[in-house]
Amino acid sequence: MAAAATAAAPLLRLRLRLLPVLVVVSLLVGASRAANVTYDHRAVVIDGVRRVLVSGSIHYPRSTPDMWPGLIQKSKDGGLDVIETYVFWDIHEPVRGQARTTLSQLLLSTTARSVVLHLIYDFEGRKDLVRFVKAVADAGLYVHLRIGPYVCAEWNYGGFPVWLHFVPGIKFRTDNEAFKAEMQRFTEKVVDTMKGAGLYASQGGPIILSQIENEYGNIDSAYGAAGKAYMRWAAGMAVSLDTGVPWVMCQQSDAPDPLINTCNGFYCDQFTPNSKSKPKMWTENWSGWFLSFGGAVPYRPAEDLAFAVARFYQRGGTFQNYYMYHGGTNFGRSTGGPFIATSYDYDAPIDEYGMVRQPKWGHLRDVHKAIKLCEPALIAAEPSYSSLGQNTEATVYQTADNSICAAFLANVDAQSDKTVKFNGNTYKLPAWSVSILPDCKNVVLNTAQINSQVTTSEMRSLGSSAQDTDDSSITPELATAGWSYAIEPVGITKENALTKPGLMEQINTTADASDFLWYSTSIVVKGDEPYLNGSQSNLLVNSLGHVLQEVLRAVLAARSSHCRHQLHLYHVPRSFLQPGSNDLVLFEQFGGDPSMISFTTRQTSSICAHVSEMHPAQIDSWISPQQTSQTPGPALRLECPREGQVISNIKFASFGTPSGTCGNYNHGECSSSQALAVVQEACVGMTNCSVPVSSNNFGDPCSGVTKSLVVEAACS
Repeated sequence: MAAAATAAAPLLRLRLRLLPVLVVVSLLVGASRAANVTYDHRAVVIDGVRRVLVSGSIHYPRSTPDMWPGLIQKSKDGGLDVIETYVFWDIHEPVRGQARTTLSQLLLSTTARSVVLHLIYDFEGRKDLVRFVKAVADAGLYVHLRIGPYVCAEWNYGGFPVWLHFVPGIKFRTDNEAFKAEMQRFTEKVVDTMKGAGLYASQGGPIILSQIENEYGNIDSAYGAAGKAYMRWAAGMAVSLDTGVPWVMCQQSDAPDPLINTCNGFYCDQFTPNSKSKPKMWTENWSGWFLSFGGAVPYRPAEDLAFAVARFYQRGGTFQNYYMYHGGTNFGRSTGGPFIATSYDYDAPIDEYGMVRQPKWGHLRDVHKAIKLCEPALIAAEPSYSSLGQNTEATVYQTADNSICAAFLANVDAQSDKTVKFNGNTYKLPAWSVSILPDCKNVVLNTAQINSQVTTSEMRSLGSSAQDTDDSSITPELATAGWSYAIEPVGITKENALTKPGLMEQINTTADASDFLWYSTSIVVKGDEPYLNGSQSNLLVNSLGHVLQEVLRAVLAARSSHCRHQLHLYHVPRSFLQPGSNDLVLFEQFGGDPSMISFTTRQTSSICAHVSEMHPAQIDSWISPQQTSQTPGPALRLECPREGQVISNIKFASFGTPSGTCGNYNHGECSSSQALAVVQEACVGMTNCSVPVSSNNFGDPCSGVTKSLVVEAACS
């Protein structure tokens, strides 16, 4: 964007061209119906109706605009009602008073002068928050906007712009006038931007909730009375912005009315809001965890995540959010925290590359459908709890006239299965599971029993075969590319280098303009030192620094276990590659061979499923809490992951007592000889198929034994 002094004429021409668009925008906003969003002690209330809501976090700058519609649609297909995102201050105002503007901001301006006033914010590309929220609205979903503006999120500096650090007299997140002034200015900017685009529910938009601050209750004791004063100020400031939707504070047990205090954690079924007038809400249900260099790849089983979700709704919750539903990628230097990797996959239901992670995505989709079957009872009745025995519990939601009833049966024993009596019927509860009964009689889902398919994926190099990818525009031959290299000088002091004794705080010294701060010193080596004869030597630095890179005797060495390799795959979104030549720049710390680098695509290699005779019927067979669309009974369902694919091959099929995992199944001692033929007949050539899991379908290879059907298939 050109400077204001030279841009008057272009701006005038631009405004003339945009006049027709302004009319269209105003008509679209005016045509949307405003919604009244409130809450009571049970739920968020939209237009007078309590809602049971399922939400998932997708952070707009951790993916690309081209990816957003697909991610949002997969979220909707997975049963979500709401998309939750933080707002990242640092990317919208990286340098105070200097940035760019967007088309949406120009549309909302009426004079050239007002355009200039907008120039201090950047909402372009992956930073286009308005476009992201509108994409959610286009899919028919709601938005929970977590403004913060401190967000943590394993994001650089917690989402604060680094220039904030240098504001005179500032102290972060406490009763400090300099900080509060900057925080209020940015919060108002975000709210005004959303209002200007008509995005709050009160204007007909999708935003039904907003959050101020973030997990402040975890640290406010360190600030004493000033922290409490700041928290109350933040709450009052947020409410004064008149968004027309409720505000929340997560992990803030003393959040003042009317703000709703909410829970973050792996389990929140025992959480209770601080007022009987507020609903029980879960803003962060951790679907996995972030990846750290030097650490194991995080994993949370689908069964455990499903158990946590069902327990929360069982115990009175009506709004829960997956953190994350799609984690994405920490592009550039956005990653924060201790050794956080560029991948922010988070073991989420949608993986870093935008593919659904099975069986987690599918199993949670089934849980959401089961919860929705219970929604009439959950919003109409209060929960009633009763013990069914040691470590087992029933929760019933039943109206006074007994016309609506839903029940949850829980076994919180992590080791032992249980058999319980409820309403005159016998139910088997696997260890650490919840059974959901939308009619207080029939089990439609147990969280420990997965009916969803499993997928296995592999990374295939581009060009390895004609069928590996549908994109032939990327030249894969990096091995023969014209590589060049430059060696970074180590330990060479420039004339304008800062010289100061001791170790310095890096943000204060570099203003976050560099990831590197070089230290040099001189040491005196005596001729009789043991390491001169080959024994090990160590350099000890008495500081809080996690890693020190030292130059010792002209050899660069790493002295930390955290410096070992962790990632070998790095996400390059297709939209990052431009037609023609693209530059690939690598920072190599340990030495390596660039000819071994290749572009790959992620492909599904197999789809599998394992369903027992003891499983409930597929959740899709239920029309209402009282009625199924087919004869009740378990069925194995397979579906190709990509549009246009069909099941081309059945790699394995066994009905009996099979064992193993997807890609490595084995026939057990008991196996029907008809299994392969039956499955081939039902599935080959189909986009999806459903096979009843019953001896009537396969014959009975071993009577008196509970049998399972296992299938592995390929799609093409």
